[in-house]
Amino acid sequence: MNEATRVIAAADRPDRSARAGHHDSSFWALTLGSVGVVYGDIGTSPLYAFRESLRAAIGDGPITQGAVLGVLSLILWALTLVVTVKYVLLLLRADNHGEGGTLSLTALASRALGRRTMPIVMLGVIGAAMFYGDSVITPAISVLSAVEGLKIVTPAFEHAVLPLTVTILVMLFAVQSRGTARVAAFFGPVMVVWFVALAGLGLLHIADDPHIFLAVNPLHGISFVIDHPMIGLATLGLVFLAVTGGEALYADLGHFGPKPIRTAWLGLVFPALVINYFGQGAMVLAHPDTLENPFYRMVPEPFLLPMVILATAATVIASQAVITGAYSITRQAIQLGLIPRLAIRHTSEIHSGQIYIPRVNTALLVGVLLLVAMFKTSSNLASAYGIAVTTTMVVDALLAFVVIWKLWGWKPWTAAAVITPFVIIDSTFFVANLLKLLEGAWVPLVFAGVIVLLVVTWQRGSRLLAAKTRHLEIPLETLVQTLTKKPPHIVPGTAVFLTGDPDSAPTALLHNLKHNKVLHQHNVVLTIESADTPRVTEEDRVRITQLSPLFSKVVLRFGFMETPNVPKALAIARKQGWHFDIMSTSFFLSRRLLKPAAQSGMPRWQDNLFIRLAKSASDATDFFQIPTGRVVEVGTQVTV
Repeated sequence: MNEATRVIAAADRPDRSARAGHHDSSFWALTLGSVGVVYGDIGTSPLYAFRESLRAAIGDGPITQGAVLGVLSLILWALTLVVTVKYVLLLLRADNHGEGGTLSLTALASRALGRRTMPIVMLGVIGAAMFYGDSVITPAISVLSAVEGLKIVTPAFEHAVLPLTVTILVMLFAVQSRGTARVAAFFGPVMVVWFVALAGLGLLHIADDPHIFLAVNPLHGISFVIDHPMIGLATLGLVFLAVTGGEALYADLGHFGPKPIRTAWLGLVFPALVINYFGQGAMVLAHPDTLENPFYRMVPEPFLLPMVILATAATVIASQAVITGAYSITRQAIQLGLIPRLAIRHTSEIHSGQIYIPRVNTALLVGVLLLVAMFKTSSNLASAYGIAVTTTMVVDALLAFVVIWKLWGWKPWTAAAVITPFVIIDSTFFVANLLKLLEGAWVPLVFAGVIVLLVVTWQRGSRLLAAKTRHLEIPLETLVQTLTKKPPHIVPGTAVFLTGDPDSAPTALLHNLKHNKVLHQHNVVLTIESADTPRVTEEDRVRITQLSPLFSKVVLRFGFMETPNVPKALAIARKQGWHFDIMSTSFFLSRRLLKPAAQSGMPRWQDNLFIRLAKSASDATDFFQIPTGRVVEVGTQVTV
């Protein structure tokens, strides 16, 4: 997953009416935007995918027609079956209120079953975790492969490849805090030029050896794998490089809609990729010495340097897509309660999806630079690529089965008949990529494993903490009845007490009564819930229950792609008759100081990890966008 949703600049959230109406102008604008955002990753694969696949196919032997046709046939049919049939034709129909991506599909599958089940949630967590692995590797391999073209321009540039790659990557991550709205408008046009260039280069060389068209026959790919089982499986692992980024079709569904994404793929991207791969194959058959770097060897010498610049721009755009996708999926995970709150900054006043998460940005930059330092070339990095995306694709297929069966109402055997071939194909690619485990495939697995460990620890620790504090809390209804009969001193104004358990008296309320011995004229017990939909309508945002003349209970609901804004949401309650004035309202929050208990439901190391995660959580005041001057924090110490 890739998961997640990749949010990018001006294409972040098109107006619903524009998407629904599909007017010509907005339709083509969305199609152009999808070329720039959705297809950056898969669009830069020709830089290295064919080269690495063919090298694996021939080993130390000579280039043969059978090997070239076998590799090209596998690439063509992988693009056809995995990307076109599975994602373009099937999964784009599985939208969660217009949104796509692994976490959206997880929410959809949970809704189809009527509840959140651990297997479904864990599938979603694994898919999302693998997306982070993809977010680290894509910038490293893409920018490296583009800059390596300088060695073709002149060998004197060879020593400049690594320093220039590092410089570009550092600059890319450094500008994230300023947002990408200004440059995002160029993403679509630049990528259109890139795909036209891909097709043009392919057409320039496709006649070098007309036998190349035989690769359309899938039997060439199948027979190559059957005749060379181990080599064929290793080759499959590298052939998969041609479809990495295909999962972005589904992840970006909510930002562009299915029709623009399908139009861009079938009308431009797919044909351009196939023509370029076939051109590379024909050229290598006619000139075997070009296997060193077939992509750049296709380029006429006067256009080499401009092509390196264009390729670098395309890889930066591809990297930008996965970086912003990492921000987006992090926000979704926070909203779903999978990880602690992290500071989220908005970089645009217009587009709500324009966000920047400092900690995620720093972690990605460190990971990317480590990969560049460890592997040094795109060929070495190719071994680490693929495993993350294959895992996400397997997860998507399994979740899709649940959705098709339970939500679409298909017969189970019919749903299985449709999904099983894709599970087999994705699983085969997964096994093929596992063969590269010691060569570098362990990197995304370790990265994703750390993410899964953090999520599991946070979930487990949160449940234990909630169970422990529940025993210490007083039922809210009991407290309200007591205070109604014997109210303490009443002071004017409104007090809002945030709590995660709407049925228990908030700790901050109890401490306020104990130490200040006063009660406000209006007391609101506020709970913030995350919906399993991407966004919540204004009508469903606020739910108010009057408990007594002094107390009311308010529930605010936010979708998993929304950033909670408590004051703005409470203002909606005015329409329901609640008189809310931010300047006469105090927000009472509990700040817990966690310490490890002598006996816990987790090992000591996991206790300590959970406590560190809790300490690293962003301040609730900032996260919920509550004015700091209206906040009163009450500290409590809890053992866990």
